[in-house]
Amino acid sequence: MNISAKALIANQLGKAVLSSDGVLPILHDINFAVNHGESVAITGASGSGKSTLLGLMAGLDLPSSGHISLMGQNLNELDEDGRAKLRGTHVGFVFQSFQLLSHLTALENVALPAQMQGLQNAIPEAQACLEKVGLESRFSHFPKTLSGGEQQRVALARAFICKPKILFADEPTGSLDEVSGKRVIDLLFDLNQANQSTLILVTHDPALAGRCQRQIHLQGGRLA
Repeated sequence: MNISAKALIANQLGKAVLSSDGVLPILHDINFAVNHGESVAITGASGSGKSTLLGLMAGLDLPSSGHISLMGQNLNELDEDGRAKLRGTHVGFVFQSFQLLSHLTALENVALPAQMQGLQNAIPEAQACLEKVGLESRFSHFPKTLSGGEQQRVALARAFICKPKILFADEPTGSLDEVSGKRVIDLLFDLNQANQSTLILVTHDPALAGRCQRQIHLQGGRLA
């Protein structure tokens, strides 16, 4: 397999945690690869290991066995700082709970990743990103004054400001109503296509999964 042609490779991936009853296996022998520019949905019932897999793919946690190759880098070979640097360079995130900073305005929330990367034009870029998601009138608004759909659109703008090579999304429409969810889905795929990013998302939503080029279904911690 040509690693350079793949955005992500999961190789014999396993994850287990210690519990009061002993070792609890969560993921078993997971193998798949994702091409650059591909959109992939991770689906499965609650407790099937979807969010655990997402965390491993993003280098937020390390596997008990096997490894993840992200943008050609074996995450097992990097320390925590190295994985954080890789994420900062290549990765964007969208979460169900938005994870906006309450003390920052919409504009400041979006600009923050670019400022952390040292980009000089962070504020103009943040303004442009918010305009793309239809929030040009919300620059100075704090998260608590925005609807759930508006907060998720701010989170989308923040995720794309550094033009990530790969975007991870964890139930991005899970806390939204149907109308807001559909708008966020449309924006997510429009932005992803415009940036030619790789998209890997976890979802219970069949409509959202169906928009992806491929689905990977987990059942009891295994590929079904």
